[in-house]
Amino acid sequence: MARWLPRSADLTRFCQKLNRVKTLEDDMMETSFNRCLSTIDLTLLGIGGMVGSGLYVLTGTVAKEMAGPAVIVSFIIAGFASLLAALCYAEFGARVPKTGSAYMFTYVSVGEIWAFLIGWNVLLEYMIGGAAVARAWSGYLDSIFNHKIKNFTETHIGTWQVPFLAHYPDFLAATILLVATAFISFGAKVSSWLNHVFSAVSIGVILFILIMGFVLAQPKNWGAQEGGFAPYGLSGIMAGTATCFYAFVGFDVIAASSEEARNPQKAVPRAIAFSLGLATGAYILVSMVLTLMVPWHTLDPDSALADAFYRRGYSWAGFLVATGSICAMNTVLLSNLFSLPRIVYAMAEDGLFFQVFSRVHPRTQVPVIGIVVFGFLMALLALVFDLEALVQFLSIGTLLAYTFVAASIIVLRFQQQKAGAPTQPAGSRPSPEPREGPATGELKEYESFSDKLQLVDRDKSKEHREPGQLKAAFEPYLEFLSDFYPGEVVTVAVVTLMVSAVCLCSILVFGNTHLHLPTWSYSLLLVLFSLGFLLSLLLIWVHEQQRSTQTFQIPLVPLSPALSIVLNIYLMLKLSYVTWLRFTVWLILGLLVYFGYGIWHSKENLREPQLQRVSAHYVVFPSGSLEETVQAVQPSPQPAAGLPDTDTDEAKR
Repeated sequence: MARWLPRSADLTRFCQKLNRVKTLEDDMMETSFNRCLSTIDLTLLGIGGMVGSGLYVLTGTVAKEMAGPAVIVSFIIAGFASLLAALCYAEFGARVPKTGSAYMFTYVSVGEIWAFLIGWNVLLEYMIGGAAVARAWSGYLDSIFNHKIKNFTETHIGTWQVPFLAHYPDFLAATILLVATAFISFGAKVSSWLNHVFSAVSIGVILFILIMGFVLAQPKNWGAQEGGFAPYGLSGIMAGTATCFYAFVGFDVIAASSEEARNPQKAVPRAIAFSLGLATGAYILVSMVLTLMVPWHTLDPDSALADAFYRRGYSWAGFLVATGSICAMNTVLLSNLFSLPRIVYAMAEDGLFFQVFSRVHPRTQVPVIGIVVFGFLMALLALVFDLEALVQFLSIGTLLAYTFVAASIIVLRFQQQKAGAPTQPAGSRPSPEPREGPATGELKEYESFSDKLQLVDRDKSKEHREPGQLKAAFEPYLEFLSDFYPGEVVTVAVVTLMVSAVCLCSILVFGNTHLHLPTWSYSLLLVLFSLGFLLSLLLIWVHEQQRSTQTFQIPLVPLSPALSIVLNIYLMLKLSYVTWLRFTVWLILGLLVYFGYGIWHSKENLREPQLQRVSAHYVVFPSGSLEETVQAVQPSPQPAAGLPDTDTDEAKR
């Protein structure tokens, strides 16, 4: 029977296939897309993805049912939490200006199968999200006309009483999706222009709400006679924060559009910062005027703003609010339809998804086939399915993507960069000049037709430590860590950190409710897993990071990404078990697609069966002598971000 068991070498090779990372081309600015989007275009795309119908519905719901006027604090905390994830996206979007967002970021740093599963979940997230927004758009417009559209459909077409299907077919929602699909297929510039129009109207309505709201504000509505500022206490504020967090999930459309940005190194971080700041400000200020206009406990959760103006004697303002809400939903719809085909394109371009979706139209320079196919599928979802039960599914895909992107940032920062190339924006060409003069006494590197030229120092004590190596200050105390390859300890520590975060959050969420742990064991487990998390963080910190680059970098690494990981995992565990069950089923389907198609057609798979190659190494010594060594070099796995590892062959004296 033993002969039927796989050999350890085969298992190792199989695991290497699953965890291989994407190799990026030297000039990452080269693309088949049209680089036509400015910082303003990207900022408005981000605002459109975040400031949707939630501004008109979510603010009233959280204020009345969870936090009261302290919904303002909930949005501040949620905005800060979203900032941690957004900064990770900003760094990746600037360093890897390729479409694909979280899928691409995971592929260039963590591994292939993880990237596929992230892309697979984001794909479903965008489809359900777009269809849900279309149905909300349809229902909102139908309510303006006293539900005449719904009544006509039920009378002349009929109703369904089937589980998971809608009560009646929503032709209006499907039509708006097909129309939006047609506009998106005309190219990025047309999509951006359309988004500008709807965003301008939406921003104008928000400004009207704020001005009129502050004019009609009554500070007594925050007074003790109305329940005070925080009637539900700290627990209500945190419950509101968890709900408000999902209002900011639209900023990843900016990262997905980085391959169409003119100057992604600057435009992507700026657009993410501007859009998140403006969206947070809009949510905070609208929540403030809403709870100041009328007492928070009298709000109508379904139409809080329109109802507030109506009760203050400005019923005509309800029409403006309705206009702003529809325009805001249009921008969210465009954001979903804009991002989804580009994620699919990135997966197809890498060979992990069907190749037909990687075709770009030569004139419009967009993946038209992907836009049409997935726009039609989204319309079909909106037409026949009951999406209310599936909407919570959106959260788990988003939070999982945030978690992997944050982990990828840590892995990327502590892995070596391409040898001989100074850290610079993607697309710029490395200078052929030496980085250091001959008198500096440090390791010097030159570019040549061979592998590299290195000027080697005689004084090893002053040798520069590469990213992923133990810092010199900690070597006397942690000398045993010096025996590992650069970045190896960090990778293990990141995995340990994530496992500790999962265990810690599980105890916090389920310890007192589902597990019914006694106080002593609850406290002990919290301390143990917290120590595991902090020790993993410390183990990462004692290693060298990459030097500062000319592109944006998130500050306080590894602390900032680690906090993002904990927060995302905590929010994922707060979701219902039904959501996790559906998530598991969708993951199984994704694994079938990956092992049936993706793993065999992956471009990285095609790069592997290369023959042995011979490379020449030229080493220049301070004395000026030149020695050439020719040796066979086996192809080695590429490190994170597709940046080849520093050559570890030692110069022979």
